[in-house]
Amino acid sequence: MGRHRKQAATSPIRRSSLIALTGLVPAGLVAVTAAATEATSTTNAAVEHDLLPDAEPEAALGSVAAPEIDIADVVHAQAKQSRAAAPEVRSVALPDNRAAAELPAGPLGIPGIAVAAYQSAEEQLGVENPHCGMSWSLLAGIGRVESTHAFGKADAEGNPIKAVYGPVLDGSLAGNNVIHDSDGGNLDGIGGYDRAVGPMQFLPETWQRYAADGNADGVADPQNLFDAALTAGRYLCDGGLNMRDLSQQSKAILRYNNSMAYVANVMAWSGSYSSGLAPAPKDLPRIH
Repeated sequence: MGRHRKQAATSPIRRSSLIALTGLVPAGLVAVTAAATEATSTTNAAVEHDLLPDAEPEAALGSVAAPEIDIADVVHAQAKQSRAAAPEVRSVALPDNRAAAELPAGPLGIPGIAVAAYQSAEEQLGVENPHCGMSWSLLAGIGRVESTHAFGKADAEGNPIKAVYGPVLDGSLAGNNVIHDSDGGNLDGIGGYDRAVGPMQFLPETWQRYAADGNADGVADPQNLFDAALTAGRYLCDGGLNMRDLSQQSKAILRYNNSMAYVANVMAWSGSYSSGLAPAPKDLPRIH
């Protein structure tokens, strides 16, 4: 799996608000627009604040009409200039008796809460890094190959019912790198060696570098689907890569696992989630 060969200001969307507003239509697809709506409202409020309450259009001689404002451009500019406080990087301890989310499933049975997380990440990345062109289906392809979307069971907050960990990278498994401890067990729960963490299978060191707070709760938790999806998007987009270009998309996916079979699997699942058609077996070569 791709977790073994990793090399190396978010719009405030709260998970509770997201799920309350989310409807999977049709075929379980989620349209997540909270980030753009909030940023647009902020922009409009700023413009209204600058208007004089009693001013008339002709009140001043020689006045020049103000140029029209492209709200989308303003939102993007705000996102780039925003410097929100860095989230706390940690895994949140949760009880085991939590119920799985009840959102309707998406294409090919993908859990609805996972669709919500991937589409939320697409929405936020579209504002903060529109050049990248990240799609929710590409993130879903990564999530499918890495952990089958947290093994298909996560609560309404996007936290896996059972924490997701990869094998210990101590050299005991053929083909796995040996990676010594980088986080003191903070994220992966063990010392001595590292292991990949969460539904998008980040090594602790890589998570520390790219960690994102996808649900605006102040914590960047690699186990949380919303945080993990946004972090994966930032990781893939890093270096100015454009996911609309298949060669650049391949280059980004290879960061997860330096294997063209891995790239083929991710792309196959990504295309299938977009089309709703299951991938053909020939499109899913074995990943060594």
